[in-house]
Amino acid sequence: METQKPNAPQAAPEVPALGPAGSLAQLLSGERLRGGKRPRRPRRARWRAVVASVAGAAVLGGVLVWEPWADERAERTARPALGPSGRALAAVGAGAPAALPDLAALIREREAHLRAHPGDAPSWAVLGTAYVERGLRTGDFASYPKAEHALRTSLKAWPDGNVDALAGLAALANARHDHRAARTWGERAARLAPKRWATYPVLIDAYRGLGAAKAVGRSLKKLQGLTSGAAVMTWSGLVYRDRGWREDAAAKLTDAAALARGPAERAAALHRVGELAWERGEPAESLRYAEAALAADPGHHPSLAVKGRALAALGRTSEALRAYRSVLSRWPEPVYALELGEVYESLKLMPAARAQYDVLRARVREAGREGVNHERVLGLFEADHGDAEAAVRRLRAEFKRHGSPQNADALGWALHRAGDSEAGLELAEEAMEKGPRSAVFAYHRGMIERELGRYGAARRHLSLALRVHPNFSPLGAPAARRALAALGDPPEGGPAEVYAQPGTEAAKPTKPGRAR
Repeated sequence: METQKPNAPQAAPEVPALGPAGSLAQLLSGERLRGGKRPRRPRRARWRAVVASVAGAAVLGGVLVWEPWADERAERTARPALGPSGRALAAVGAGAPAALPDLAALIREREAHLRAHPGDAPSWAVLGTAYVERGLRTGDFASYPKAEHALRTSLKAWPDGNVDALAGLAALANARHDHRAARTWGERAARLAPKRWATYPVLIDAYRGLGAAKAVGRSLKKLQGLTSGAAVMTWSGLVYRDRGWREDAAAKLTDAAALARGPAERAAALHRVGELAWERGEPAESLRYAEAALAADPGHHPSLAVKGRALAALGRTSEALRAYRSVLSRWPEPVYALELGEVYESLKLMPAARAQYDVLRARVREAGREGVNHERVLGLFEADHGDAEAAVRRLRAEFKRHGSPQNADALGWALHRAGDSEAGLELAEEAMEKGPRSAVFAYHRGMIERELGRYGAARRHLSLALRVHPNFSPLGAPAARRALAALGDPPEGGPAEVYAQPGTEAAKPTKPGRAR
């Protein structure tokens, strides 16, 4: 790359931002910031590299810049091999997640640099974004307050045109499941630099959390028009999955996995394919992808959870319990504690189940102290295993903040469990209409319809849940089978009645008891 002359104006370097898959790489582009000027500095410091891991490091992905402040010496200096922090930046510049040891090295290097140069606004943005990624990748929620401090310090030092700090704050809000704040920060970043592709994955993540399908589509179209490659395939696949385009989603995610380079990138890509296979009702295929992801990166905790889920569905219970216990010992994510608790409950091991439910509550409290929102997971837990009225209050507030299909489903189910099945059905219908093809959504809707005496629709949706995934939940799938058995066969002329639409009058057998 050519060196830049000391008196030439230089665009501010880009800082990576984060997406829901926990990859710094997904949001980094080679497009440099054009939405504002850098703060003036003394001449000798003005052209200092933003994130150089070694003196005179080469440009990678628009993050590293040559150091012309060294005058003519820069032209005579050979480019050294990259160290760990340089490799982290090289990975993100190429659109890949950095290896965790390299990410840790980058954090240490930036911390040391900022102790000596506390006014370096771009380096604060790099450090803050790296903290966000560490929190996402390791479950270390304590990284998020550090990230917020670093990113706000960057914004305070450089308030005008600091798109890197804005994108980092959007990524942090998404990581905390505060999608309204993420939308606000992300839209500010996009207005400053509309051709910076790295901002659009952050916006897609925020809009998905808000249930804003049209805005998701617009952001995906902009992303696809600005760049290509594995990152775009990944985001396209996730959006297609939300739309129910399962074959298209599988093709995009599989292509992204095929293009993966390093172990961390490969594990993340294979994990996404494995999750999609699970949702399609293919636990054996899901297990295969999870094991491939773990072979690439044994520390990829989400894949270990997918492995436990798939093993439980395949009846390999002892192995499933080992996988779940292993992931929870490394990364006590509340949803994993809920899943393990329900496996124990399905085995009638109630003391072990209650212990996991206690882990869930404790982890949610811990995460809440660091600003992380787990209201949907806690609400679903309370609806099925605790206080349904409390679940309604919690989930009603969450749905008001984030009107996604997932939150519509959760609130509808909680309302049903609390005795308001009519209101619950409206939300269950909305979730199925706007959300992905989901066995859980169909199960919830079918059970609510059964409670309301809409037996034809109940048969249809309970049968659909089991067709989509015969073992979608260790507690829900058996409950769906019991409910179908209690409903019995449809009356004469049955096939038409089975597919009756909600609200139509159908022959009704004696109302069976409610199955849980």
